[in-house]
Amino acid sequence: MAGNLLKTSSLSVRTKLLHQTGLSLYNTSHGFHEEDLKKKLQQFPGGSVDLQKEDSGIGILTLNNPSKMNAFSGVMMLQLLEKVIELENWTEGKGLIVRGAKNTFSSGSDLNAVKALATPEDGMTLCMFMQNTLTRLMRLPLISVALIQGRALGGGAEVTTACDFRLMTADGEIRFVHREMGIVPSWGGGARLVELLGARQALKVLSGALPLDAARALSLGMVEEVLGASDEAGCLQEARAWLGQFTQGPPQVIRALKRSVSSGRELCLEEALQMEKELVGTVWGGPANREAIARKGKFNK
Repeated sequence: MAGNLLKTSSLSVRTKLLHQTGLSLYNTSHGFHEEDLKKKLQQFPGGSVDLQKEDSGIGILTLNNPSKMNAFSGVMMLQLLEKVIELENWTEGKGLIVRGAKNTFSSGSDLNAVKALATPEDGMTLCMFMQNTLTRLMRLPLISVALIQGRALGGGAEVTTACDFRLMTADGEIRFVHREMGIVPSWGGGARLVELLGARQALKVLSGALPLDAARALSLGMVEEVLGASDEAGCLQEARAWLGQFTQGPPQVIRALKRSVSSGRELCLEEALQMEKELVGTVWGGPANREAIARKGKFNK
């Protein structure tokens, strides 16, 4: 009896974390005081994180700090969370492209902020903040793709792993430079890289600080395709077309499909099946389902 109660409680917590908007991995019970960190991050301005929501249901999230290779200032870290929250509440959204301005993805954290947050306690607090943000990005009910032009280094490389897919230009590079900085990935990129590449390859990439050019990234399965275009506008057009293959249909169906896959990835089988049942209830007998049945009925006559 007690075992069943504990199991039910555990199922409930994990399912809420995965599917309820606004919930994060860490809170005050973990010693995480988000408002205190936000005040510190606000002291380091520079750049912006911009969001464009298109009528097609595709969002374009741009890391915009080109003078520093789109490195994350403290303010940009705060803005990234704000944009993720906005996307969580965008019910018409179906897909998301994450990119950097001016033909560069991101070089990670702005060193000015890093130097000011130098204690182990500061590092762990920032780690919890960015893990929260990127986990919420990963769990968005939008099919997401990182558009990697130029270099994605350190924290920038970690951001790419929070997307469902990655596209890369021929001259692009992904590199987890954490070893050279005397640290380990701290935004969840290490754990996500294991899921993407497997433990052996992830260990090689991390411990060797290996530069993943387009050919190597493609062979490892890190990226889906190498783009033909190299200019900013051409790459974005290619990324839209690629993502469009997977976002055709009503938002409620695409979003339910993404949630179903997220459940299968993060939950045990029993929990994932329960979530699938709940998702079926949101689309079965809905407008898209009724229209498809009527259309197929016409073809069968």
